[in-house]
Amino acid sequence: VFSCTSAKTASREVVEGWGFWRGLEHYLAIFEGAGEARVVGESSTNYSKAPKMSGVPQRIVEFDPEAKLLYAMRDPVERTISHYWHAVGQRKERRDLITALLEEPHYREVSHYAMQLEPYLRLFGADRVRALTFEALIEDAARELRAIFEWLGVDPGVEIEGGDLHENPTPERVERVRGEGRLDAFRDSAFWNRIGPLVPAPIRRWGRGLAAERVDRSRADVASAAEILRPFQLPETAHLGRLLGRSFEAEWTTLYGSGEDGTP
Repeated sequence: VFSCTSAKTASREVVEGWGFWRGLEHYLAIFEGAGEARVVGESSTNYSKAPKMSGVPQRIVEFDPEAKLLYAMRDPVERTISHYWHAVGQRKERRDLITALLEEPHYREVSHYAMQLEPYLRLFGADRVRALTFEALIEDAARELRAIFEWLGVDPGVEIEGGDLHENPTPERVERVRGEGRLDAFRDSAFWNRIGPLVPAPIRRWGRGLAAERVDRSRADVASAAEILRPFQLPETAHLGRLLGRSFEAEWTTLYGSGEDGTP
């Protein structure tokens, strides 16, 4: 996720984000409540989904070359698998986990953090791009936030209220669309919206079971998924380490297979 800030006026203190494609005026309206704030921000995972989302760094630097960008990274194996389940939950993915990882490179590409970061580092410079890990944030959110505040020029001694960092978690059981998805698409049709309430509940439940299956995420073959991903993600993470001058082995135990039992 990129959180973008700058030290310009409130209406120019952020870079391209949600709604920008609807026009500059619409985008800037997101920050109407910023008042006299010196630093404001917003975020979107779409800023770091190259090559599927292309040209984003260039458009951001054209909008505000003084922006600062915060990039949060998670163990790439875990992030890739989470991406898959998110797509399943949105009814955009019908394949099983292993098949999807083998056939859809986009899941891996988003976890290629060095590839995502390099254009931003080139355009903005290392002092305007800060990378942090999800694991460090979970371990000590207050510590990480104070370091970020100091980087932004915000008082690092500000009182930080506690709170639940887990927002929008994926349920343990999700619906995965069956087959080609035609029956599931019918469930969203205007025709079904009209007649659905008239259909007896048992028949609706039967039809729903035909359209989508309930999948328990905990039963997915994560170990096999990790074995598929590691040949890609270990060298990509080595590239990231050289780019940022640091190691991730202590934090990304699923990638390195260094959990307590040596498996993900």
